[in-house]
Amino acid sequence: MAYWLLKSEPFKYSWEQLEKDKKTFWDGVRNYAARNNLRAMKKGDLAFFYHSNEGLAIVGIVKIVKEAYQDPTTEEEAWVAVDVAPVKKLKQEVTLAQIKANKKLQNIALVKLSRLSVQPVTTEEWNIILELAG
Repeated sequence: MAYWLLKSEPFKYSWEQLEKDKKTFWDGVRNYAARNNLRAMKKGDLAFFYHSNEGLAIVGIVKIVKEAYQDPTTEEEAWVAVDVAPVKKLKQEVTLAQIKANKKLQNIALVKLSRLSVQPVTTEEWNIILELAG
């Protein structure tokens, strides 16, 4: 199993909306590195759901429930989407400030590649963030 981080601006699509929807497709990615990360996702992989711009915090965990397929929002074949479903809301949000302050997370993509909307997360990083979340 691999771990990931997916960024969403809460005013566009929030954790609360995902919980109501019970499943959604992750679309609109127009960055090749992020697209390649979507393509690498496998059914059953887990991802942190990160509120960007507002909140700046990891708020929940999602599961990849359908692997990469043509992004339905464009006819350009270069772009893909995956389907995700909520697993659970974190007991405590883990803020970007907390992540930056943790020496063990100094190389996490969220800090090093801050503009990338779909990012890999190592097993060690995943476990540290879960500890921070309680």
